[in-house]
Amino acid sequence: MLIFFGIGMSAQTRKPFEKGSVLLFWGWNRGWFSNSDIGFSGEGYKFQLDNVAAYDRPTKFDLGIYFGPTKVTLPQTNARIAYFIKDNVAIVLGLDHMKYVMDQNQTVNFHGYISDPKYAAYVKDGKVDLSDEQFLTFEHTDGLNYINIGAEKYKTLVNHRNFDLVWGYGAGGGVMFPKSNVKLFGNERSDRFHVAGFGADVRTNLNFVFWKHFVARVEAKYGYVNMWDIKTTLNNNPDKAWQDFAFGELNFGIGYTFRTKKNN
Repeated sequence: MLIFFGIGMSAQTRKPFEKGSVLLFWGWNRGWFSNSDIGFSGEGYKFQLDNVAAYDRPTKFDLGIYFGPTKVTLPQTNARIAYFIKDNVAIVLGLDHMKYVMDQNQTVNFHGYISDPKYAAYVKDGKVDLSDEQFLTFEHTDGLNYINIGAEKYKTLVNHRNFDLVWGYGAGGGVMFPKSNVKLFGNERSDRFHVAGFGADVRTNLNFVFWKHFVARVEAKYGYVNMWDIKTTLNNNPDKAWQDFAFGELNFGIGYTFRTKKNN
C-alpha cells in the first residue's frame, strides 16, 4: 500500500499535476498475451514450439493478501512514481508485476531435435502434446516483471473545487526481470530472477482526483516483450529459452499526489 504524506499547503490553491508535483501509485492488473513461438536450447537439444498460448493468473481476492503488509506483492501488481517536470508532463518510473502461465492443455508444432530418446518420443507427427507436464511446464509467475521508465502527458477534463477528472497518455520502455518457473525434461525446476530481455509499451489512463491529492486510476496498456535469455535450468550450463509476444494490460489502483516544494 501507499504511505500517504504531503506538503503543508492548501489543496485548494493548485491543480493536482503542476510542475514539481509527485504522484505515487499502487494498483493491480489483469493481463492478456498473444500466442508466441518459444525456443529452447541446451546440451543435446535445440527446438522451437510454435504458437504457444498463455494466460495470466490473478490471485483470488482476499483482504489479508491484497492489503497485508507481508503479502501485498503476491497478486498481479503495479507500482509507480511520477515526477512532473512541467505542468501536466511527467517522467514515470514503474514496475509492472504481471504473471504469465503457459496453457498446459494444448498441442503445438515442434521444430528441431532432442537427443534424449525418452523426451524425443513425445514428438509425434511434428507435434508435442504439452498436457503431460513431464515434458515442459513454463511460467513467469513470480513474475513477468517489467521495470520501465516513460513519459506521460495529462489533460484536465473536469475541474471542480474538490474533484478533477484528468486524462493521461504516454509511452515507455525498460527491462524484463522475470522470475521464471520452468521445468524442462524432468530437470529441477528453475526459479530465479534474471534480466531476460526488454519491453516497450503505450498507455492511456483516466485519473479521478479528490481534494487535489487522492487519486483513483484506471489504465489500459499495450506493449511488446522480447526475452532472449530465459533461464530454464538451475545448473551453470547455457540452457535457455527465448520468446517474444504482445501483451495487453488493464490496471486499476489508488495514488497520492503532492508537491515537492512550496509555491514562490
